[in-house]
Amino acid sequence: MKKIIAIIAAVVLPFTSLTSARAQDKLEASVGADFVSRYIWRGFDLGGVSFQPTLGLGWKGLSLSAWGSVGIANPADTKEFDLTLSYTIGGFNIGVTDYWFDAGLDPLNRYFMYRSDCTNHVFEANIGYDFGFAAIQWYTNFAGNDGVNPAGKRAFSSYLELSAPFTLGGADWSAAVGVVPFATDFYGTEKFALVNLSLTASKEIAITDSFSIPVFAQVAANPYSREAFFVIGFTLQP
Repeated sequence: MKKIIAIIAAVVLPFTSLTSARAQDKLEASVGADFVSRYIWRGFDLGGVSFQPTLGLGWKGLSLSAWGSVGIANPADTKEFDLTLSYTIGGFNIGVTDYWFDAGLDPLNRYFMYRSDCTNHVFEANIGYDFGFAAIQWYTNFAGNDGVNPAGKRAFSSYLELSAPFTLGGADWSAAVGVVPFATDFYGTEKFALVNLSLTASKEIAITDSFSIPVFAQVAANPYSREAFFVIGFTLQP
């Protein structure tokens, strides 16, 4: 497993995942923001009502994006700032993400602190393929504030997800299954664990003849922690 992770990290480090199925011929910028009733990530509850802005640049399959999350109803909710560099060609994608949280190993919560024993950054590599009817993605932490395994060593915490899109009743749907393949306290698992079962629906809600808002709803469950969630949100974009 360590050999596989090392190979993936060596290949993936310059890039990160992108969901676009085709490359842009010219530089394109994107900006938007989501408002969600609850911040659920890979089957884990990371906060209540949240505002999540995004900014990105894409060119010929290469993408650089910034994404953040801040709680609206509860100031104590985790604040997050992520930077992602990615490359996609056809259905294949590889990438790397720098996650930063306002809680971690650094008691002062400094952003520009990257020392391995005193950082709030987590660096994750991923690789995947979108077959159209279904997609598979593998994610592995390779540096930063990663978790440890039962032996007390870096866990190279990983997450594997299978997803499938479909249309039904005039809405776009996506079903996903996610697992943590081995023990890590990063995800709070002591063994192979099924942590995410989710079903998401999205639909454009017309406000006027020329303006609509994408609205989405998700039912999610974490069988490992025995929790279930219902989330609704909407996206603002030009």
